[in-house]
Amino acid sequence: MRKTMFGRTGLEISELAFGGGATGGILINSDETTRVVALRRAVAAGINWIDTAPMYGNGASEETIGRHLESLSPQPHVSTKVQIEAEQLDDIPSAIERSLEQSLKRLRIDRVALLQLHNHIGRSTSGRVALSPVQVLGSDGVVDTFDRLREQGLIHATGMTAAGDTQACLDVIKSGRFDAAQVYYNAINPSAAWRRVPPGWRGGQPFCGLLAACFHQNMGVLNIRVWAGGVLASPVRPDGLFLMTSDTDLGNEMQCAQAVRAALGDSHGTPAQAALRFVLGNKDLACRVIGLAKLDHLSDALEAVAKGPLPTSAVSKLDVLWANEFTAG
Repeated sequence: MRKTMFGRTGLEISELAFGGGATGGILINSDETTRVVALRRAVAAGINWIDTAPMYGNGASEETIGRHLESLSPQPHVSTKVQIEAEQLDDIPSAIERSLEQSLKRLRIDRVALLQLHNHIGRSTSGRVALSPVQVLGSDGVVDTFDRLREQGLIHATGMTAAGDTQACLDVIKSGRFDAAQVYYNAINPSAAWRRVPPGWRGGQPFCGLLAACFHQNMGVLNIRVWAGGVLASPVRPDGLFLMTSDTDLGNEMQCAQAVRAALGDSHGTPAQAALRFVLGNKDLACRVIGLAKLDHLSDALEAVAKGPLPTSAVSKLDVLWANEFTAG
C-alpha cells in the first residue's frame, strides 16, 4: 500500500482509505465480528486512514470505530465531518462545536486528523442544506470555527466537500482556508481533472478545475464516489442511492456505467476493480475512499491496488466514450 503526503497537512495517507459511510455500509449493517475483522484487515494491508461522519448510520459508524480503534495497530488516522442543518444556520459555530464534541465522544478519542464540512456549497443538488461561500468563509463562519477548534487541539486539519455549485466550490478552494477537499471523480465523471467537458457531455455535473485549484493550494484530495455509488461495480440498480451531482439521474448513471463496463471488458479485473484502477491512475488524488459491503470487497480492492492503474490502452477507450456521449464512437 503506497502512501503519500496529504497536501500541506504534514500527514502521510495511504492510497486507499476505509470509508465508513452508508455506501457499502460494512461498519453499519454488518455483525460486530465482520466490522472488527474488516477494520483489522484494512489496517494490516497498510490502510492508515478511516473516514466517517455523524450521519453515517446516525452515529453507528463512529461508534463502531470508537469501540475498536484502540485495538488497531498501527492506529490509523480518523477523519469525520460536520453537516449544518437548516435550524442551525443562525448559530453555525455552536452547531459545529456540538457536532465535533459528540463525534469525539463516539470515537473515544481527543482529536481527529481531519474535520470536513459536509454541506453542499452554493446550491444543493439533493435537498441537503447548502451554505453560501460567505457562510463558509465569512467572519465567525465555518472556517473561523474550524481554525479555533484546531487551536484548541481538537482537530489537526480542516477540509470541505467540493459539492454543490462548481464555481462556489472553486471560490472556497481558492481562498486557501481549507487544508483538504473531498472531490467527486470516477470513470463516469472525471471532469474534476479537466479544463472543460466535451460537447454533448452526458456524465453529469461538470467539476472542471477542481483538482487544479486544489493542487495550486497544496490541498490534500480525498477521492469520493470511486464506484459512482455502486453503479460502476454492479449492473444491479441500487436502492436509495444518494446522487451527489446535478445534470444526471439514476437512469443516466446506470446507462453510462454500462457503457464503461462494456468498453473495459473483463481483462482488467471485475468491474469494481477496473473502476478502482482507473482512479488509481490520477496522482493528484492523495487517497481514494472506498466503501465496502462485505469482506470480499476489501480483498478485491487490494488486488486492484496490486495490479496498479489501468493501462493507457484502456483509458483511451474511456476517452472515446466521454467524447462521444458514452457511445463507442
